Amino acid sequence: MTPPFRVELLNQQHDRAVFGCGEEALDRYLRTQATQDIRRRVASCFVAIEVATGWLAAYYTIAAASIPTPQLPPETIKRLPRYPTLPAVRIGRLAVDLRYRGRGLGGAMLADAASRALQSPPAVFALLVDAKNDDAVAFYRRYGFRPLASQPRTLFLPMATAGKLLS
Repeated sequence: MTPPFRVELLNQQHDRAVFGCGEEALDRYLRTQATQDIRRRVASCFVAIEVATGWLAAYYTIAAASIPTPQLPPETIKRLPRYPTLPAVRIGRLAVDLRYRGRGLGGAMLADAASRALQSPPAVFALLVDAKNDDAVAFYRRYGFRPLASQPRTLFLPMATAGKLLS
């Protein structure tokens, strides 16, 4: 049986014009800025394509980042080397088209991003996200993300935890 979605890098063949997640900034980014960020090597953008229709159902971006070590919870810091920052992968944007909501696609895209970070050659300590609103904070917290000390809408998930969730 063919899976309902495939995840691939965004390219020129993907029709972005009809994508609508209900958040204008996320829709506009996909339509107008994602390709520029890819070309400039600022971010990579992955899309979920519905196999049956070829429609773009969801997307996320990832980029290199770092976390200032003092921003982590004390119980996390005590088990880490005394580096001023730790390497991370930032999920810059994650959006699901309104037509595909309620199918678990957001969680699947999050799992795909975590899997790619776990398999990447450069070692990273955590996934990092900047949640846009309280609903987004709740979404990421359901998957085990925790807030940084001084930025409650910037959340992190250690890769060790992500690896356990994926296995």
